[in-house]
Amino acid sequence: MRLAVYQPEIPGNLGALLRLSACLNVGVDIIEPCGFPFSDKALRRSAMDYIDAVDYQRHADWASFRANQPGRLVLMTTKGSESLFDVTFAPDDILLMGSESAGVPDEVHASADLRIRIPIRADCRSLNISVAAGIALSEALRQTRGFPHVDT
Repeated sequence: MRLAVYQPEIPGNLGALLRLSACLNVGVDIIEPCGFPFSDKALRRSAMDYIDAVDYQRHADWASFRANQPGRLVLMTTKGSESLFDVTFAPDDILLMGSESAGVPDEVHASADLRIRIPIRADCRSLNISVAAGIALSEALRQTRGFPHVDT
């Protein structure tokens, strides 16, 4: 299971996604360009002390991400045709989150193997990207029994 982020615009959201991924032991693909100055220093600052626990890859653009994409692409979108809770996930799925303001362009939307949504109230537009990723990853990891093993 991996999480991919398409052209993130808010450093704090990317940091939250990186921390989420570190804690859940899920790799992250960052598809550039980002909407903020992005460097190794900025990456360390946004992910704080979790960065060394994250398996992340930076991709210069959509084409370079697609060239290295091994699993089924599952787009999280408010325009999704299926509910998150009606989908059967696979361990090698890649959950793709769009940019905060624009989601993903039509080309990216069309290339997804699945387009799913999180059910929310009709009078609400969307969830924060890191909240949505947490909900989606939790359901996907629950289904695939992919949560990290914890010794007690």
